[in-house]
Amino acid sequence: MTMTADICVYGGTPAGCVAAMTAYDEGASVILIEPGRWLGGMLSAGIKPRQDCPIPAAVGGLTRDAVFGFGDNPRDVLRAFHDWIDSADITVVFEHRVRSAERAGNRITAIQLETSQPDPWGVPLPADASVPDLEIRASVFLDASYEGDLMARAGVPYRTGRESQDDFHEDFAGVRPVTNWTAIDPYAAGELLPLLDQDHGLPVGARDDYTQAYNFRFYVTTDPARRAEITPPAGYSAADYELVRRYVEHLGDDLEALRGIFPGWLNSGEYNYQRASLVTNAPLGVSREYQDGDWNTRSRIWRRHIDYLRGLHHFLSTDPSVPEAFRKETAAYGLDKSIFPDTDGWPPQLYVRVARRLDGIYTLTHADVVNRTDPEDSIGLALFGVDVYPVRRIAQRDPETGQWGVATEGDMFIGGHLGTGRPYPVPYRAITPRQADCGNLLVPVCLSATHIAYAATRMEPVFCVLAESAAVAAVQALRDRTDVQRIDVPKLLTRIAERGQVTGWGTHADV
Repeated sequence: MTMTADICVYGGTPAGCVAAMTAYDEGASVILIEPGRWLGGMLSAGIKPRQDCPIPAAVGGLTRDAVFGFGDNPRDVLRAFHDWIDSADITVVFEHRVRSAERAGNRITAIQLETSQPDPWGVPLPADASVPDLEIRASVFLDASYEGDLMARAGVPYRTGRESQDDFHEDFAGVRPVTNWTAIDPYAAGELLPLLDQDHGLPVGARDDYTQAYNFRFYVTTDPARRAEITPPAGYSAADYELVRRYVEHLGDDLEALRGIFPGWLNSGEYNYQRASLVTNAPLGVSREYQDGDWNTRSRIWRRHIDYLRGLHHFLSTDPSVPEAFRKETAAYGLDKSIFPDTDGWPPQLYVRVARRLDGIYTLTHADVVNRTDPEDSIGLALFGVDVYPVRRIAQRDPETGQWGVATEGDMFIGGHLGTGRPYPVPYRAITPRQADCGNLLVPVCLSATHIAYAATRMEPVFCVLAESAAVAAVQALRDRTDVQRIDVPKLLTRIAERGQVTGWGTHADV
C-alpha cells in the first residue's frame, strides 16, 4: 500500500506534532508517522512543556500558543497532543517506522515502513519481529524523531559520540575529568564489578563514541489504588548489584543520599537521574550502542533500562545489607499507573537525550551557545546551559594515593539553567543537509551540532520552535518547487515572524 502527501513528518514527538500542524496550517497535505502508539514524545512521558524553558519570552509560535497550554500531567499532555492532531486533517500512521528510503538524485522519493508495535510496557518491537508494510511518498520530508532514523536511512551524513577538543575548538569537548569518585573497590576476584565500564584510557579532551545517559522520567506512589507493583526481572541476581551494595555500605544510614539511588532526583513531580550520586536509577554506558543501533539493539537497551530499575528496586527492598528503614521505604513504592495507564505505570518513551546528529551545512558549537556568533538566518532561539548527564562509570585510581575507587565521567552543567543568561540563535542551516546530501529533508530534532552544543540545545521547547520553522520552510520549498537549500530565506524569516516566532534577542533586556 502506498500513501501520498505534500509533506511527510517522521516522528510523533512534540516537534513532529508542531511540524505537522504548521504544515497543515500553511496549506499542505500532511502524513505524520509515529513508530509507537502515543504522540508527544517526552512531554507525554514525564517532562513538562515549560520545564526546560527558563526564559519563556524567548519562545513563540505554536510552542507558546498551543504546547505550553497542554498542562503538566503527562496523561493530560498525551490527550492534548492527540486531540490537537485530531482537530486537523492530518493522516497519522501509528506503529510503523522507517525501514528504507528511495532516492532520485539528491531527493527522497519514497520511504518504506515496517511494523513497530510496542509491547505492553512500551518497549519497541525488535527488528527481527518487524515486517515490511507501507510506502510513503511525499515532496518534502521532516525527520522529527529523537533517533534521526529517516535521515540515516536516506543516506544523509551524521555524527554520534563526542568530538575532541580540537575538532571544533571546544574547551569542554571529548572525555572529561571524573566526578563522584568514591573509595569503593571496583573488583571482585580480579574481575570488574557489573554496572562498570572498562576504562578506555583516552585522555581528557579526546574523541570517543560515548554519549550521555538515558533514563525514564517516572512516577512512584504508595497509594494502593494507583500503585503498580515493581517486580524483579527474570533471572534477577543480587550479585549483579554488588556495586550498589558497596555504595550503600559507603553511604551508611544517610537516607537522603540513599534516595539518590532510588527513586533518584524528584524533578517536577517525576523522578529523574540524580547526577550527584555514584549510582542511581539508570544504567550508564549503554546509550552509546543505542545511538546508531538497529531496533534489535535499541529494544534490548530500552528493556535493559526497565529491568535495571526493577532489579535495583528489588535489591534495595530486600537485601539485608540495605538499612531496614530504607528497605521498607523502597518496598512501599510502586509505579503510578494513573499517570501512564496504557503501560502499567512505565513511561511510554525512554529519555533519549541525544542520538544521531546531522552533519549539515552549519554545525552549532559552544561558540554559538555563548553568543560568540551572529547568524543571519536564525529560525528560533535556544536558551539552556550545556547539560550533560554522566557518560560512563569506571574504575579509577586516586592520582595522589593510588587507591582504587569508582567514578563517573562526562557529567557537566555549564552555566546552569540559564546558560549565559542570553538566548542564542539557531540558524536555518543547522537543520539543513548539504544540498548534495539531500534536497528535500529538514532535521529539526537531530540537528547539526557538536555533542557540547547539542547538550544545550536539546530541549523540547527548542525542538518545537525549530520544527515550526522547518515546516514553514518545507511548504515554501514545495510551492517554489525547489530544494530546501534554495528557498528564499528572507521570505521564510518574514513568514515565521508573522507566525509569532522569536528569532532574536536584541530587543530584550538580558536576563
